[in-house]
Amino acid sequence: MKITEHLGSATKTLFSFEILPPLKGQSLKELLEGIAPLMDFNPPFVDVTYHREEFIYKKHPNGLLQKISTKKRPGTVGICAAIMNRFHIDAVPHILCGGFTKEETENALIDLNFIGVENVLALRGDAPKTEGKFIPEIDGHGFASELVEQIKMMNEGRYLHEETEIGFQTDFCVGVAGYPEKHFEAPSLRFDLKYLKEKVEKGAEYIVTQMFFDNEKFFKFVADVRAAGITVPIIPGIKPITTLGQITMLPRTFFLDLPDLLMDELEKCKTNAEVKEVGIEWSIQQSKELVKKGVPSLHFYTMSKADTTYKIAKEIF
Repeated sequence: MKITEHLGSATKTLFSFEILPPLKGQSLKELLEGIAPLMDFNPPFVDVTYHREEFIYKKHPNGLLQKISTKKRPGTVGICAAIMNRFHIDAVPHILCGGFTKEETENALIDLNFIGVENVLALRGDAPKTEGKFIPEIDGHGFASELVEQIKMMNEGRYLHEETEIGFQTDFCVGVAGYPEKHFEAPSLRFDLKYLKEKVEKGAEYIVTQMFFDNEKFFKFVADVRAAGITVPIIPGIKPITTLGQITMLPRTFFLDLPDLLMDELEKCKTNAEVKEVGIEWSIQQSKELVKKGVPSLHFYTMSKADTTYKIAKEIF
């Protein structure tokens, strides 16, 4: 079932969440058992992130550096299949521009279509840690809007090598990311909305936002999006702060602000346990206000750890 159908038929705010494929060496069983408690809240869909290939440089005795490819997490396609089989809900894989050619993207989408996936989230993705800026692959996409366009072309039966694929149409519902505090590379909020509108015009059917901690920024974002003529559903992304390190890491990594009222409480914390308690309570109040405003779904960034999200959802759903 498509995300837009889930949202359109809902009579109340839905619950959904995002997970990471397990690290190399961890088992699929651990992942599935870890998120099983969240099924108490009847999520209609679960997002599964994708992690591009990374590289390390090994120095040899002669002084030369060897570039070595590393992959720390298993493929998203298999995780999606397992979630759909175990829980009988929709899995939404993330599809990235970064690290993939158009051909590789097409092949991944063919595999996803084959196992019954009906929804994808199209993202540009971040630059590798070893590179200062995002650089697309040769014959890859540089922008999420281009990726959206390729997916919608496949929905129309148009492929990179059309003569071999005529008549085979996919039917993906495509989501994209939105940034209440703007994408860090956008020169302004107005230009960020311009890029968002381009993604929708190319065929995106819903928006999931990056995490935020100030609901007023989300409400302003929604108002600005609507004023720009974008009418697709907007799903807010929520993540509670759970450790002392996240107080500085999250703003630095995701280019967002923590509200002063939240910081006043976090500054009193001496341990991760205290931070987690504050983070959970803040997310509960944040979620209650969002539900009251009628958001279509609350989408939680769980980092594949269910306990914190469970405590929040228990107070909301």
